[in-house]
Amino acid sequence: METLRRLAGLPAGRVGKWAVIAVWLAVIVPLGVLAAGIGQAQDNDETSWMPSGAPSTRAVELTRREFPAARDSALVLVYARQGGLGAADRAAVLDDRNRLRALGDVTGPAPSADGAALTLTVPVPGDAMESGEATRIVARAREIMRAGLPAGLTAAATGPAASRADAADANGRVDGTLTLVTVAVVALLLLVTYRSPVLPLVPLACVAAGVVAAQAGAVLVAEAGVVVNGSGAALMIVLVFGLGTDYALLLISRYREELAEHSDRHQAMALALRHTAPSVAASAATMALAALALFAADMNSTKGLGPLAAIAVVAALLAMTTLLPALLTALGRGVFWPAVPRRAAPGARTAHIWRWTGRLVSGRPRRAWAVAGLTLAALACGTAFLRVGVLDGGDNFTRVPESAAGQEVVRAHYPGGATAPVLVYVPARAAATAAGLARTAPGLAASGPAETSASGRWTRITAVLADPPSSDPARRSVEGLRARLARAVPDALVGGQTAALLDRDAAMDRDLAVIVPLVTGVVTLVLGVLLRAAVAPLLLLGCALLSSGAALGLSALLFHALGFARTDQTVLTLGFLFLVALGVDYTIFLMARARQEVRERGHRDGVVTALVATGGVITGAGVVLAATFLVLTITPVVLNIQLGLLVALGVLVDAFVVRTVLVPALALDIGPATWWPARPAPAPRPFGQPSGIGSPPW
Repeated sequence: METLRRLAGLPAGRVGKWAVIAVWLAVIVPLGVLAAGIGQAQDNDETSWMPSGAPSTRAVELTRREFPAARDSALVLVYARQGGLGAADRAAVLDDRNRLRALGDVTGPAPSADGAALTLTVPVPGDAMESGEATRIVARAREIMRAGLPAGLTAAATGPAASRADAADANGRVDGTLTLVTVAVVALLLLVTYRSPVLPLVPLACVAAGVVAAQAGAVLVAEAGVVVNGSGAALMIVLVFGLGTDYALLLISRYREELAEHSDRHQAMALALRHTAPSVAASAATMALAALALFAADMNSTKGLGPLAAIAVVAALLAMTTLLPALLTALGRGVFWPAVPRRAAPGARTAHIWRWTGRLVSGRPRRAWAVAGLTLAALACGTAFLRVGVLDGGDNFTRVPESAAGQEVVRAHYPGGATAPVLVYVPARAAATAAGLARTAPGLAASGPAETSASGRWTRITAVLADPPSSDPARRSVEGLRARLARAVPDALVGGQTAALLDRDAAMDRDLAVIVPLVTGVVTLVLGVLLRAAVAPLLLLGCALLSSGAALGLSALLFHALGFARTDQTVLTLGFLFLVALGVDYTIFLMARARQEVRERGHRDGVVTALVATGGVITGAGVVLAATFLVLTITPVVLNIQLGLLVALGVLVDAFVVRTVLVPALALDIGPATWWPARPAPAPRPFGQPSGIGSPPW
């Protein structure tokens, strides 16, 4: 422990601060070179968004192994005119077909039964889908399709290749914007908080260093086999900015306090680190270990977020407990200009609103926690408006992409599943049996001939669903086909878009059921170890769960008002993780200060002093973290928007209700038993007298 204390004080040393800065300067360049490869390290292959081991995932893997020529994805161009196609329309489609041959072998035009639509199909090579070249192919096909289009003729590019290109475009357009907006939001809030033109630049520089370190770590784990996709990379940036700024606010607030009592800035920073580093490390450990619980997920994309979130937390912790204090100490008091902290009378630094809050909560603590608890419980009732389900196609975007609009055109004139067929894989010996079952299966509009793999071991049968691939009837048809095949051909695999949706839905339900109790258990265990108590961890966890329910209920009402039809299970899984772990963060900051004050003032005055002393900094940190997550709402992806709103609302509820009223009121009502089985030995002193420099809270 003594070694850890000395290491924690290194950035505050007269020589140590320069050593820390030198180390960061030495490593930031190689880390930056490594971080530059984050784009290439991302795995946006379709299996990275699928559940590991699911039948549809195994079908994709089998296709790559046994049917390499069938790895192509279909790009379907659909042309339609209300009332029927004319000669000029057909001539335009034939002209497009000739020009599209530069992109690959074109099949069609395939007429609809009503004579009002035609389709052209362009196979996009599997290598192009994996490398990102598919986006260029789809864009070029759309240019050709729109050039010389007769007036009144509707045309759209759809199919799996177009869907993936639209998704990649929607995510790719916001990568740089997300970072810039995050920087702008955090800079503005820091400027308002500190009212200094210089001070905000220091934590921002440290956060930037943390982002570089986190991205370098992401590249390394990607090389080790961890799935890193676009969503995970964006979430890392948000976490480093949000948590890093929170940690900076706590450290700078305590440093300012100590500067008002000590003339030596090195001593002031050493004391600030001594009192804040343990609670910051505790909150970071809680968040990181809770994030690692995502390793238990079946969804590859969710599983990969665990180590990425943990890396982001560790990077933020290291930057804000080493580089930030070293820079602040090196820059001296002038960094706070124009509000340079001077030696001041004790007690003069606390805002009136927090002294008033302390008196209000301590006056009638039972009434305070009862009102707060009932309010949160009432908000939790909003979950009745929650509709859970996989977000697919146009549902996952704020604006309907062309691929989803094209699917509706196909649906109006062709069998609904024409652009996303069902793929049945069976051992070659069972080909005839499987073909017969596919022909007679309910919900299938057509079934193609059996195709044997190059090795001769497997057979593939392509079938067309009568209903759109993401519709409930289509899902029931695939479930029925799987059940029939399972009885006759146990080794059969059913893949395709609809089968993948079914497997994702089941996997995300399973992940939600497993990860929620796992995160709860991890957080409880970590709190028990850190607080060395039994009652306080249960108190904090119970408040975090109640707060999470309130945030989810409030979010459900907001989602309903915004017109979001469904909420993806992944939003609930990740939302619960962040709400519980981040919510516990603020109560850790409060209770860490409370435990320190209780040892010197007694339980009641200690808890109230901690509430008053940390009020401004924790609520300020909550506003910054909430604003950081709200940046996710600038993306056109509904999943990101919902996650950003959910976590932002939860953080605000934690900072302004749970940390401010519920937790301190419960601690006051329960009394010293809050710390059971530990027994703080207080030396009571009058309320309002400044605390001395006590031992660390742990």
